[in-house]
Amino acid sequence: MMLKLLKERALKVIEEDFKLVDFSFALPYTYVVIEGERGKAIGLAMTLPEEIGEYKNAFTKPGLREFIEKANSLNIIERTLALAAINAVSQYYLEVEEERDILDLIEEEKVAVIGNMSPIVQALRKKGKKVFVFERNPKLWDRETLSDALEYALLPEMEAVIVSGSALLNCTIDMIVERSKKAKKIILTGATAQALPEFFKGTGVTHLASITAVDVEKALISLKLGSFRGFGEQSRKYVIEV
Repeated sequence: MMLKLLKERALKVIEEDFKLVDFSFALPYTYVVIEGERGKAIGLAMTLPEEIGEYKNAFTKPGLREFIEKANSLNIIERTLALAAINAVSQYYLEVEEERDILDLIEEEKVAVIGNMSPIVQALRKKGKKVFVFERNPKLWDRETLSDALEYALLPEMEAVIVSGSALLNCTIDMIVERSKKAKKIILTGATAQALPEFFKGTGVTHLASITAVDVEKALISLKLGSFRGFGEQSRKYVIEV
């Protein structure tokens, strides 16, 4: 389970003086804010309301390590808070030198997009790529969307795979990587894909395409007001090779 590996690697880099400043399991993004000597950092994870079941609070005293330890929990709320915490730790250490876009990476012709990310899909089709879009949530389907049940059969044919970071949360990322045997690039994307690239060494993921907060305080206000653009104007896109 890739999320378990991220947990193990994140726990090794946590500084003892990290302070848990704020957190919320919220829509559209769950977030965790931490603070250390370098200042504050914020991590996101897409909230998947369709997967939420009955839940009894397992956190007697919420803390950064306590959140991360739940990364391989069977409960989606615990996994989401854990990944947001892992991403917060990652963003604290991450250094982004230049702004880049995911479309700059794609040279391949046959591309799978896992998670119906319409702007990416439309841009790839305008470039003449043959795009296969897979989506688990029927509410996000359109006439050209394929059920995620077809990933197992079709992924071995793909030359590049763009995966929503939510695949970490619903635990499909391992199958996706294993089936994408022909793909030259497996790109984890979206606000949920904020973890440090070194956490993905040896997993098969080749690139991370995500966003970082320019101003943590302003980004936090945007999130609390329910921004579906993540950090809104307080963000910067980046693409990093693993």
